[in-house]
Amino acid sequence: MSALVESPLQLLCAVEAYAAGHVTPSAGSRTEIVARSDVATLATTVGAVRDLGLPDGLDVTAGPASRTLGRDAVHLVGDPFSGVLQTALARGNTSGRMVVVDDGLATLDVARRLVDGEPMVRLSSPPGPLRYALGAATTRRLRRLARSGRLTWCTMLPLDEDLTDGLAALGVEVVEHSFGWLASREADLAPHEAIDEPTVVVGSGLVADGLVHADQYAAWLTGLAADGPVRYIPHRRHDPLVTALFERLPGVRVDAPGAPVEIRLRRLGPEQRVVSLPSTSAVTLTRLLTPRGVGVLPQDVPDSWWTARATPALREHLGLAADLARSADARHPGGQPARRSERRTRSVA
Repeated sequence: MSALVESPLQLLCAVEAYAAGHVTPSAGSRTEIVARSDVATLATTVGAVRDLGLPDGLDVTAGPASRTLGRDAVHLVGDPFSGVLQTALARGNTSGRMVVVDDGLATLDVARRLVDGEPMVRLSSPPGPLRYALGAATTRRLRRLARSGRLTWCTMLPLDEDLTDGLAALGVEVVEHSFGWLASREADLAPHEAIDEPTVVVGSGLVADGLVHADQYAAWLTGLAADGPVRYIPHRRHDPLVTALFERLPGVRVDAPGAPVEIRLRRLGPEQRVVSLPSTSAVTLTRLLTPRGVGVLPQDVPDSWWTARATPALREHLGLAADLARSADARHPGGQPARRSERRTRSVA
């Protein structure tokens, strides 16, 4: 089996897909997931995932993308928008079955483009002619795989009925997961990793990306800290000046960026809550923490926070995170509904 992952979330979801049996290697062989070595944030995630204890028969290493996407029976990929994957598909370097795992909210755009037959190009970066042609070819290739029953979508996102039906009509096998493998990792956290604060704020990349005004964002965190102690976990794309400001706020303890929040926060308890702006982590943490009784509160972004770079289409796309987190919450009937009334998405002033 060949596997190509290019982000921390893709790596976590690839391990989940393997652990759940959706990626089956040939008898007696081991499976290797290769995380791109030229993606800086992946090195920390590879080490953190290894420390958890990998499922039997699975290895995770860092290496060049050229080591993946050969002529194996099964290919596991996380980003159909990836130029590496699209180039490999255009060259005909893949055959057999393909398993696609999540790469954040972009996965929804991938699924919709697949259903509608639109080119696989990112919403946030209009492509040139070559990438548009590669994106169109990728869509055609994935639809052919689906029609022949060779495309599986392994996702933690609660897809709506129309999208699920559309994928099924193409022949895509859709399977959901709730980070069951990660939740089963019972290793004790090191003392320096324990989180005692009642409120954990998961930092957003929207400031560093120039989509949200930094002063509005800072005022929001200041208000949260006024209500009690806060642990702040910066996004892997964070504004160093804003993070330095947060380190000086009374009642706020700032962690260093590092392993994914899904790993770092998996041991939170029902007396704690997680607050964030709309993001994929709002959905992943709801899947992971709701059964433990932890409140996960994605906050709407007020209109005044957005900069001119945030297009209406991008705002709408990012706003899906809150709705998805609510849907993921509703799919845990056996969980402990601590402070369920708090979990309603609400706007911040």
